[in-house]
Amino acid sequence: MTIILDPRTTGAPATAVPPVAPAPSGAPEAPDWLLRHARLPLTRRVPWLLPVAVRIHRARRRLLWWTAPLRGVRFARRPDAAARAALADPEARRAAFGVRVARHGSLLRRDLDPAEMVWQENKVVNLGLAGARLDGVVIRPGETFSFNRLVGEATRRRGYLPGMRLSQGRAIVGVGGGLCQLANLVHWMVLHSPLTVVERSEHSFDTFPDRGRVLPWGVGVSIVYNYVDLVVRNDTEHTFHLTVGIDEPHLRGELRSDSPLPHSYRVHARHEEFLRYEGSVYRRNEIWRTVIDRVTGDVVGEELLKRNCARVVYEPDPARVRDVG
Repeated sequence: MTIILDPRTTGAPATAVPPVAPAPSGAPEAPDWLLRHARLPLTRRVPWLLPVAVRIHRARRRLLWWTAPLRGVRFARRPDAAARAALADPEARRAAFGVRVARHGSLLRRDLDPAEMVWQENKVVNLGLAGARLDGVVIRPGETFSFNRLVGEATRRRGYLPGMRLSQGRAIVGVGGGLCQLANLVHWMVLHSPLTVVERSEHSFDTFPDRGRVLPWGVGVSIVYNYVDLVVRNDTEHTFHLTVGIDEPHLRGELRSDSPLPHSYRVHARHEEFLRYEGSVYRRNEIWRTVIDRVTGDVVGEELLKRNCARVVYEPDPARVRDVG
């Protein structure tokens, strides 16, 4: 997986997004960016290093959280019960946060083998528990939103159930499975706001075909407590309010602001392609954001948000695959 870090929040140097070579024609050699993605990471070549690396990453993240005040980092917190109750009424919420910035919904269940539906139902339970930790969170100017700090660790003791989650391109069963769907929903709404994505990780594999896909490929988020996180910072003068919850058959969310924003945003993918290299298929694209003036409706800018590349674990349409190398 790829992790993008911002030094102001993590204390680590920012990771530069490598340039992507223009798509060549004919029968080209594999470009450098593809060679980098085709190379197995050290923890897959030497599996016994993985638990050691996980312990190191978790200890480092705990240290970063503990020392956050020394670096001037203020984390958004869950409001207390009185504050949540005051904003529980939709009219009160609209009065305090009168501008709807973004909203989104995703289906809670996929069409799977009947024997696997138990994991889908467990996922709904997990999403309800985690969503309750995020529902009502207020992100004030200068504050940082951390998915993992707010949701906490998904354990059996806290009521989480075994559900499906992705690992190395395969769907496996694990306690707390399905929380990436909640992170995906929050991330998609954030992309339609002026909030700054400080840290975000995606899955290293393209696991499912595009059948029924609503969002562009490459905007998803991977979550592993506590070191693989979705971190967002409010660099604006506006205060934002997040609501999420189960509304059968959907997981729904809404992001609101306390005052009007100058721009709206449209997020889309460009330069989609499938490349076959040494027997494996890789998918790449670019995620762009169009910035629109809310008053005039004019396009005032475009931003390249992310370049994606991942190994494909299903067989795509052969007509869309180009051989390289």
